[in-house]
Amino acid sequence: MFWLQAANVAFFVLHTALCLFNLLGWAHSKTRRLHLVSMGLTALSWFVFGIWRGWGYCLCTDWHMKVREAMGIRDESRMYVQLLIEKLSGFRLSESATEWITGGGFFAALALGVGLHLRDRRRAASQRLA
Repeated sequence: MFWLQAANVAFFVLHTALCLFNLLGWAHSKTRRLHLVSMGLTALSWFVFGIWRGWGYCLCTDWHMKVREAMGIRDESRMYVQLLIEKLSGFRLSESATEWITGGGFFAALALGVGLHLRDRRRAASQRLA
């Protein structure tokens, strides 16, 4: 049972860190390339694996929920962001609101990450030519 509790805590820490990195990794020039990789892997899970497992399928959420089920915890939330907000604030967002917030944050961070990455590449290319 100890390993399940440790896995549950590890998933909360690591999955939350991944979510925050996806939202903010674009902000520092040294993390932008890794940010794009992380966003690509997230998109792969949501949109490619999601073809078979359901829209927005997240491998991390799936594994975390399996750990929680093995612990005897039955969560009403099927989305990690919804579960996290509920655990941190006690407030339960609707699935629809959670999907809009999560999707909006993802696409905003993706646009910023791609835009800044392209700007950085243009600047580097112009400096090489100068």
